[in-house]
Amino acid sequence: MVPKIDVIACLSDNYAYLLRDEESGAAVVIDAPEAAPILAAVEASGGRLDALLLTHHHGDHIEGAAEITKRTGARLIGAAADAHRLPPLGQAVADDESFSVGPFGFRVIATPGHTRGHIVYYAPAARALFSGDTLFSLGCGRLFEGSAQDMWESLLRIAALPPETSVYPGHEYTASNGRFALAVDPANAALAERLSEVEALRGAGQPTVPVTLKRELLTNPFLRAGDPRLAENLGFSGHPAVEVFAELRRRKDTFK
Repeated sequence: MVPKIDVIACLSDNYAYLLRDEESGAAVVIDAPEAAPILAAVEASGGRLDALLLTHHHGDHIEGAAEITKRTGARLIGAAADAHRLPPLGQAVADDESFSVGPFGFRVIATPGHTRGHIVYYAPAARALFSGDTLFSLGCGRLFEGSAQDMWESLLRIAALPPETSVYPGHEYTASNGRFALAVDPANAALAERLSEVEALRGAGQPTVPVTLKRELLTNPFLRAGDPRLAENLGFSGHPAVEVFAELRRRKDTFK
């Protein structure tokens, strides 16, 4: 059975996610930007939280962890490679490791680039990827600690997942990402359609995620750095995909 997944708005533009199995009552949260809205969502769904999964060490993803685990008794799970920068973990996990929390199964994928120790969680039965700050809708994370090569290889690992996978990123950045995507890929009809949808969703105060990986592969320029048409738009025809990606990231960092 595919679990119920609630999108929890936190801080100014962060998201956490609550997975709940209706039959058993088991529940998992991914990331902890702030405690209050997450605890309210847990309480509204029955008050049970079995585990809290962290994608990386940045404060806007872990600030609520201590209070949430104290109040719920949830097991805190995060990257073994980054344990020294995370709150005390109840379970440390590594790249390509699979683990379960009640009926939920997850596979860990190491995605360095945004930070050295960033991981994402793929839940095959739920057909869901919790991508933290590695992959956003129509964008990707800034390269704070990794290289363009690191991030491009991380995105390739995500791109290889089943296309029907729903992507749940750590922030609501889709509208601003979309403006950049349109600037570098103006003839992309799928992108234009996605931007119309994003405008309607944000106008109604709704989140723009989840979004399927299939749609991201058609519209997200950072996943499409290997497309010759996009390379041509940038004046990078014939360059390796990683160089096209690096140029995209450089331009996005200064895009107004």
